[in-house]
Amino acid sequence: MIRKGVLAMVMAGGVGKRLYPLTLERTKPSVPFGGKYRIIDFALSNLINSGIYSIYVLVQYKSQSLIEHIRTTWIKAGLLPRHFVTVVPPQMRKEELREWYRGTADSVYQNINLIYDFKPRLVAIFGGDHVYRMDIKDMIDYHRKNKAQLTIAVTPIKAAQASQFGVVDVNKNFEVKGFREKPTITQGENIFASMGNYIFDTDFLIKVLEEDAKRDTTHDFGKDIVPYLVKKKDVRVFAYDFSQNRIPGIKKYESKYYWKDVGTIPSYWEANMDLLGMHPKLDLDNKDWPIYASNLNCPPSYTVDSKIDNSFICEGAKVHGSKIKNSILGRGVEVRDSTIEDSIIMDFTRIDKNCAIRRAIVDRFNFIQRKVKIGHNREEDSKNYHIDDEDIVVVKRGSRKLFYF
Repeated sequence: MIRKGVLAMVMAGGVGKRLYPLTLERTKPSVPFGGKYRIIDFALSNLINSGIYSIYVLVQYKSQSLIEHIRTTWIKAGLLPRHFVTVVPPQMRKEELREWYRGTADSVYQNINLIYDFKPRLVAIFGGDHVYRMDIKDMIDYHRKNKAQLTIAVTPIKAAQASQFGVVDVNKNFEVKGFREKPTITQGENIFASMGNYIFDTDFLIKVLEEDAKRDTTHDFGKDIVPYLVKKKDVRVFAYDFSQNRIPGIKKYESKYYWKDVGTIPSYWEANMDLLGMHPKLDLDNKDWPIYASNLNCPPSYTVDSKIDNSFICEGAKVHGSKIKNSILGRGVEVRDSTIEDSIIMDFTRIDKNCAIRRAIVDRFNFIQRKVKIGHNREEDSKNYHIDDEDIVVVKRGSRKLFYF
């Protein structure tokens, strides 16, 4: 069912410092994921699958990779006028704000003309940098049922995780009564983290943004606007419990409400590994709720004289005489007479003979020369690559000029 009167704005302008060096030349939502996707494909697919077809993607830092991805993947011909996925760089339309976005709320405020032009009843403001599947229709219905002015999507977390998120305090009716930014919580139950996804009544959102623009804040939804609103007694703010959300086609063995903030190297690596196995936590083989990816014109994958166990081998990949275990090989990857374990090898990387790669992330367009070992000697790896605190080795993006993706 098409959700008429709903305009979506996807936040895709973050720097993503904690995901360095994968964000060295691209924004966090544009980082490849799962062999053939980008992180932002999850947010956009959720919106499309939920019948929300009017989508602005607000970009800022290192946005060219993301702009090209949206152009080649998400901009389709023949759509109706109110069906679009459009990239919006900083316009600097406000005379007093001749500068880049100062925060997530400011990014919407600086594009408030888009809301005026579209005239939606509701505005869905969603982050573009998390991995999850969500039926947003259910959240919209919940918002309307409660006659809320703002609804915040929340997910249950453990007390030890609270210091990583904004924590939302609710009463028994799930009205929001408090918001704490990355608090220290040693124990407790029913702790909910904000997912950074919001549904606003349009008139209310415009009023809030105009008020925030006049205040001396960081102009961010999570840091400023949400805490400010929950303190006001005359504002109806509700939390939507993501753990109760169900998409069609989910398997019995899957996590019922999978959501991952892939903002660090370990969480990014773990989320990729969650796709693997006979019973993955997140099974992307779901025809009822597909995650859409760019349609590169690659030939089928090809293997010969190789042993492949619990791995994704994407289109155009060629594996010769190699052992691949618990790994993801992106499109156009070529591996010859080498061993790869517990690793992510991104598109169009070539791995020459007698290499051994373990617990590593190799970004796109790399050429790993013969007999190179990665992930076997921390001291040697530190001379050439980035090593995370959990000993995940990251090889930054290569510089091959042959492809333009």
